[in-house]
Amino acid sequence: MREIIGRSVLDADAFRREVCLPCQPVILRGLVADWPAVAAGRAPQAFRDYLLSFDNGGRMDAFVGDAAIAGKYYYGDGLKGFNFERRPMRFGDAVEAIVNGLDGKTVYAGSVPADDFLPGFSAQNPMPFVPPGSGRIWLGNASNVSSHYDTLDNLACVIAGQRRFTLYSPALTTKLYVGPIDNTMAGQPVSLAASLPADPARFPQFERIRGQAVVAELEPGDALYLPKLWWHQVEATAPVNALVNYWWDGFAAGPDAPYTAMLLAMIAIAERPAAERTAWRAFFDHYVFRPNGHPLAHLPEEQHGLLGPLKANYGKLRARVMHLLRGG
Repeated sequence: MREIIGRSVLDADAFRREVCLPCQPVILRGLVADWPAVAAGRAPQAFRDYLLSFDNGGRMDAFVGDAAIAGKYYYGDGLKGFNFERRPMRFGDAVEAIVNGLDGKTVYAGSVPADDFLPGFSAQNPMPFVPPGSGRIWLGNASNVSSHYDTLDNLACVIAGQRRFTLYSPALTTKLYVGPIDNTMAGQPVSLAASLPADPARFPQFERIRGQAVVAELEPGDALYLPKLWWHQVEATAPVNALVNYWWDGFAAGPDAPYTAMLLAMIAIAERPAAERTAWRAFFDHYVFRPNGHPLAHLPEEQHGLLGPLKANYGKLRARVMHLLRGG
């Protein structure tokens, strides 16, 4: 995995060009080492006091698990239910439970919008490379978050404890034994094979690619850029751990998400005859994935019509799609 010194990325343009554009994971050592949150995170009680100095009393759901699960928040037997409890609590109470303990249980508070729950935190700990207001805080005891993907680009910054990311390329998805898309722990489906102890009899295809994992070990102040759709298991190894992440779509041309297009394609194509699916795959390659270049490269640009520059034609294409979805 490529590593760079985070402080060498001087502005948002350089970040987009040098880090994001290749669409490969990148470790940025020391990117946020100067944050006050990282300084406070060296001692749990000081970190507690620092976070609570911003706390506005907001309520959220935390994961609470028995000591027996050792922070591995996962399904129950047979993918029925879960091995943890979702417990509503104030953010400040979650911080207290994580730092000072909660009856021997493990606590995990994830994806907490920083600006909503900790006003002023983002101003003291700025991230100029991403859209404002996108920061989220993840706090917990030692934990193991199952291998999953995000549909947005992700910049994950460690501010307390350590994080170990185990990554698999999107190209390996068919070998990962992916679980349900609607019965999930936190929104995204997980790789069953990459989230459990080795089981060659149950997951034989995964065993053939297990060695293709890429591992990133992060210390406080380090960050990891994760392009969308890369599978990642996240282990927090210290008694108290904290991370700030940012999700955004670095290459969006408008408000419509690729994941939405995939779900629509599932409705329209997934259960058609195999020969017809093969035909549609050829059309998707020609018009969407474009391995051979622009589909109208053989015509003058002034004759490209709706297939001209997307910036000029986005609204027209979207209007046509909406018209068709309404039955037009």
